[in-house]
Amino acid sequence: MAEFKADVLVLGAGMVGVSAALHLQQRGRDVILIDRNERAGDETSFGNAGIIEAASVFPLMFPRDFGQILKYAMNRSPHVRYSLSDLPTTAPWLLRYFLASSPERALQSAMAELPLIRRCLVEHEALITEAGVPELLRRTGWIKLFRSDATLATAVSDFERAKQYGVAGDILDGNAITAREPNLTGEFAGAIHFPAPGFIPDPGALAKAYAALFQRKGGRFLVGDARTLEQSSDRWRVSGSGGSISAREVVVALGPWSDLVFRPLGYSIPLGIKRGYHLHLAPRGNAVLNHPVLDSDLGYLLAPMNRGIRLTTGVEFARRDAPPTPIQIAQALPRAHALFPLGEAVDAKPWKGARPCLPDMVPVIGKAPRHDGLWFDFGHQHHGLTLGPATGRLLAEMMTGETPFTDPAPYAAARFG
Repeated sequence: MAEFKADVLVLGAGMVGVSAALHLQQRGRDVILIDRNERAGDETSFGNAGIIEAASVFPLMFPRDFGQILKYAMNRSPHVRYSLSDLPTTAPWLLRYFLASSPERALQSAMAELPLIRRCLVEHEALITEAGVPELLRRTGWIKLFRSDATLATAVSDFERAKQYGVAGDILDGNAITAREPNLTGEFAGAIHFPAPGFIPDPGALAKAYAALFQRKGGRFLVGDARTLEQSSDRWRVSGSGGSISAREVVVALGPWSDLVFRPLGYSIPLGIKRGYHLHLAPRGNAVLNHPVLDSDLGYLLAPMNRGIRLTTGVEFARRDAPPTPIQIAQALPRAHALFPLGEAVDAKPWKGARPCLPDMVPVIGKAPRHDGLWFDFGHQHHGLTLGPATGRLLAEMMTGETPFTDPAPYAAARFG
């Protein structure tokens, strides 16, 4: 069997791992990118709303409103669903999530993530240009619809707060909604259009384009099993389909599967899972959707992907590998058909994915506290597509001794003890 050697192994070829590999490569490191799949971007990075969320200052925290919490507890909210059978697994993490969502701690999380949010689009634009795929970035922003005066008022208040941190947007009345999206139907109290975020009409293709760029520049992409990671003398090794793969340093960028590596090494980082689903449908006739549109009160989003109109759901709290329960898709379908002229499903069945989340909704980026040469880059919650290139840059700067573009202390694994 062959033995492959490099300076750095990056475990995981989703948006986060591919971006880290590219930034390390740019700084002169010989990098091997490793994934269990033969193609990049076929897991979590494949299924999302496609938004590079440059306007999302405040992470999605656990609600503090009792009425909303009661709806969640009774499984009556379209935004969140859980299974009673999974509660023994998910409840301890949910408690930590709730505690981390106090107003003071939520603001700390927002300020920790803000430098990454501000960097996200600039880093994507540079990689998209270098990869030669300008067609995969649309500068449309996205629209958040509201069906009641109360939810609109809350959103406007949140928007006014976000404006203090440079977030731009337009508050839309019914006529303005129709002007931007003439094929939408419904009674709306209003909407907010956020123009700054980029939109990616094929997120999986973007991850593959970045991986292809990495390989064109001399990087190697190998199939391997991250669960076999072990430290031997001054090198880290994993088993690959073609032989042993080793390097002095290794980056764990496995998203929701990162615990399969860090737990056997003795780390108890509280990685939780928010599952989600999507389904592509064809538009009827010549109907066109110009922006990703979130039907905020009803808990689903429509996005105009290359494959069709992607219907995405809210959050499902369940074990990562539990069988799919696409109830939220079934609930959202009639509501989506009423909003926009949708035809038949393009996909044979809904896609299921898992978002890797820490209780404070801030990723872990940096050196592992107890192992030389071990680095972490995971836990990007709802923003893996958004933040991958920014956190990849930050990690590469830390690993190569450059001055980081922002203080890395808020992302340290040691914050969890």
